Amino acid sequence: MSFHAYMLRCADGSFYIGHTDALEHRIAHHQSGAIEGYTQSRRPVEHVWSQEFPTRIEALEAERQIKGWSRVKKKALIAGDWETIRARARRAVLRDAASTGSAAPQDEREGGGSPTASEQTSSVRP
Repeated sequence: MSFHAYMLRCADGSFYIGHTDALEHRIAHHQSGAIEGYTQSRRPVEHVWSQEFPTRIEALEAERQIKGWSRVKKKALIAGDWETIRARARRAVLRDAASTGSAAPQDEREGGGSPTASEQTSSVRP
């Protein structure tokens, strides 16, 4: 059995990201309004991106990661623009203006060692 993470473009221009083990069936349910929730009032929807994964957990992880992305990154994923995705994934280096030495690692300054979804390396493959 395979699983998919997928993205739909809604009639209002917003994106919906989900995962499923039956992609065509799930998209048809979104399109018909059979699924209550976000897409029901934003039809019609257009399937703009999907990727197959060997396990449900991998598809769910991709869904959660992409949900945390900016609109620009989501559009880049749809277009297959990996350069923009990589560029948007890089964190700006913060510098202490009063210091001429190297800045402390951002994780130490920002009070946490766990990267957010937008800071993690993309597991989404072309």
